[in-house]
Amino acid sequence: MVFSSLAFLFIFLPVTLAAYHLVPTRYRNVVLLVSSLVFYAWGGPRYLPLLAGEALVSWALALLIQTARTEREKSLLLALECVVLLGLLAFFKYTGFILANVQALTGGEGDVFSPVLPIGISFYTFQLISYVADVRRGTVAAQPRYWKLLLYCSCFHQCIAGPIVRYETVANEIDHRSATANDVYLGVRRFCCGLAKKAVLANSCANVADALIPVGALGPQSVSGYWLGMVFYTLQIYLDFSAYSDMAIGLGRMVGFHYLENFDHPYQAHSVQDFWRRWHISLSSFFRDYVYIPLGGSRCSTPAYVRNMAVVWLLTGLWHGASWNYVLWGAYYLAFLLFEKFVVRGRMPRVLGHPFTLLVVMVGWVLFRFENFGELGQVLAGMVGIGAKGLTSLSVRTTLLQNAYLLVLSIVACTGLGTWLHRTIGMKARSNEAIFTAYSIGEMVLPAVLLLVSVVALAGASYNPFIYFQF
Repeated sequence: MVFSSLAFLFIFLPVTLAAYHLVPTRYRNVVLLVSSLVFYAWGGPRYLPLLAGEALVSWALALLIQTARTEREKSLLLALECVVLLGLLAFFKYTGFILANVQALTGGEGDVFSPVLPIGISFYTFQLISYVADVRRGTVAAQPRYWKLLLYCSCFHQCIAGPIVRYETVANEIDHRSATANDVYLGVRRFCCGLAKKAVLANSCANVADALIPVGALGPQSVSGYWLGMVFYTLQIYLDFSAYSDMAIGLGRMVGFHYLENFDHPYQAHSVQDFWRRWHISLSSFFRDYVYIPLGGSRCSTPAYVRNMAVVWLLTGLWHGASWNYVLWGAYYLAFLLFEKFVVRGRMPRVLGHPFTLLVVMVGWVLFRFENFGELGQVLAGMVGIGAKGLTSLSVRTTLLQNAYLLVLSIVACTGLGTWLHRTIGMKARSNEAIFTAYSIGEMVLPAVLLLVSVVALAGASYNPFIYFQF
C-alpha cells in the first residue's frame, strides 16, 4: 500500500483516523501501532518479524546501555547493535551485489542468490541505530516499553520511505501529544499538497522522462532529447520524494507528531554543499552526526578530512542502492565537494553558483538513474553530442510543446514561490476584509480541490510507487 493509492486514501486512512480520534487517549498509541503493523504487512507480511525483531534487539541493548557501569561496556553494546542491524541490512541489500561481482571476477556461471529487499529496511535500520547511539551518548533515555519503541520505528507515516525520524524528535510526543482541530487541518492540507505533487506533477514528469530516456530500453536520441529527459527526471525525483515527505509530515501532524522538514528547496542552492544541506536533510544529518563527526569531521588534518568525506560519500552511495552506479554517484559528489572546499573556497559568485550547482546536480541524476553502464555512458555522451541523433528532432520539440505547462508548473513547485505567496496573502488578509474572506475560502477549499484533482489523476493510473521505496 502506498499513500497515493485509492485504498489508502478512502479506506485505510479514514478508518485509522476515525479509530484514533474516537478511542480514549490512553488507547491511541495502540491504534496507531496496530494500523502501522497492518500497513507494513500489507506490502510484505513475511518481513514483519524482521522489523519487530530489530526493534526488540534495539530496545534490549538500549536498556543494557543505560544500566551499564563502564564506558567500555556501553561502547561494546552499541557496537553489537551496529553489527546486528547493519549485518541484516547488508545481507538483504548487498548479498546479490557482492555475489554477482565475485561471479564476474571468477568467471562463474548460474543464477546469483539475491534476497528480496524488505520494504523500508534502510530507513528503520538507521532510525533504530540512531536511537541506540543517542542512548549511548546520554541525549535520550531508553524507552522502557518495547511496544512503544516498535511504534516509533514502524509508524506508517515514515517507516517505508522516511524521513529518518530521530527518537529525540518524538520521544516526548509518543506519550504526551495532542492534535487540535488546527493541527488536523494543517496536516490534511500538507498531505493533500504532497499528494497533488506526487499524483499530478511527479507522475507526469516521470511519463515524459520515461518516454525520452527509458531505463532498460534506451534507444538513440537527439542531444535536446537527452537533456529534456533529464530535466524532467530532475523534476520528478524531487517532486516524488519531497511529496512523500510532505505526506508523512502531514499524517504525523494529524495525530500530534511534529516531524522535522526533510527538504528546503534544494534546487535553489548556490553550491553543491548548500544543495546537500537542503536535500534529504534527515539522511544528510544522520551521516553527519553518526559517521562524519565521530570520525573527526573537519577539525583534523587535510588527509583525515578527505578520508572522512570519502567514507561518508561511499556509504551515502551504497545506502541508495547495491549497484556500482550509486558508488560512482557518491564519488562524483565527493569530488565536487572537495573541489568547492579546496579550489573554489567560496569565491564563486552567486550568479554563477546557482547554474553551476544545477548542472552538477542534473548530471549527477544521470549517474543515479541508470544502473546499466552502457545506458549511462550513452546518455552522458549524448548530452554532449557524441553518438546523438542530431541536436533536436520533431518528436522532442512536440514533447516539449505538449508538456510546456507541466514543465513550468513543476519548476515553480520546486521553488519557494508558493510558500512565499501563501504567507504574503495571509499577512495582507489581516488588514483587508475582502482579502481575508477570499483567503479563508481558499484555505477551506484548497485541500478538497487538491484531493479531487489527485484522485482524478490516480483513477486512470497504473501502480505508481514512490522512487525511494526501492531504497
